[in-house]
Amino acid sequence: MRNFDEHNITDEVVAKVGQGDNPRVRQISQSLVRHLHDFIRDVEPSFEEWEAAIRFLTETGAMCSDTRQEFILLSDTLGASMLVDAINHRLAGNATETTVLGPFYVDNPPALELGSDISGDHEGTPMLVRGSVASSTGEPLAGAVVDTWHSDDEGYYDVQHYDQGGGVSLRARFRTDADGRFRFWSIVPKYYPIPDDGPVGRMLRQQGRHPYRPAHVHFMIGAPGHEKLVTHVFVAGDEYIDSDVVFGVKDSLIRELSHHPAGTAPDGRTLESDYAILDYDFVLSPKPA
Repeated sequence: MRNFDEHNITDEVVAKVGQGDNPRVRQISQSLVRHLHDFIRDVEPSFEEWEAAIRFLTETGAMCSDTRQEFILLSDTLGASMLVDAINHRLAGNATETTVLGPFYVDNPPALELGSDISGDHEGTPMLVRGSVASSTGEPLAGAVVDTWHSDDEGYYDVQHYDQGGGVSLRARFRTDADGRFRFWSIVPKYYPIPDDGPVGRMLRQQGRHPYRPAHVHFMIGAPGHEKLVTHVFVAGDEYIDSDVVFGVKDSLIRELSHHPAGTAPDGRTLESDYAILDYDFVLSPKPA
């Protein structure tokens, strides 16, 4: 076939990309072509706009490095990451809700003893984080792996300081005790902007949006026989709690910090300044049979 126009080209392209042997590749390719062509017919871009779109994607790829993933930021800020997460975590019952992984996770963080302080040399309000991990039937999950990471008091993650000689901090891996409980010390995190000095930041400004995420602590929790949980716990009252740039906030994941004067903390640690406590109990979903 030849002589394609805006009306007949889509069916021909759909037929051509559907010739492979893999049915899933056929499904994805054909659906992509249909939606992409419908989008183009809807917005009717000029040549200049289409070239600008290609430059935008090129610059997005060029911005990626070992410590920055601009395409994840793009996916997050367009709500695509949360949509994919929601489709893949249609959890039933009382399982803890999921949210996006984000671009700052690091494989194999330091494994520390329960009660350790992960704040390193960062200043800020001390924070005791306590919680538990259980199955959907309420059984405590001993030995569950709890990865955690969060920003500092100025809204930065340790990976953002690696090129300045900074080391690992504000992240660690723990295992729950015999009762399925865990605890560690850190500092109260702060809201922060996603990296907005690249093409995604320019996109947000053109859309009239801010780049901020509300203060939160990341968790990745795994236990045998259960689905791995990736989620955040958000600090209640944060000014960006209702306008998270990556659309990740859920009511069930918001918790109030309890604030306490200097003295002896519940785990016996003596503090010379006021401190906060963050409590959250996680429930893992069982793996399908």
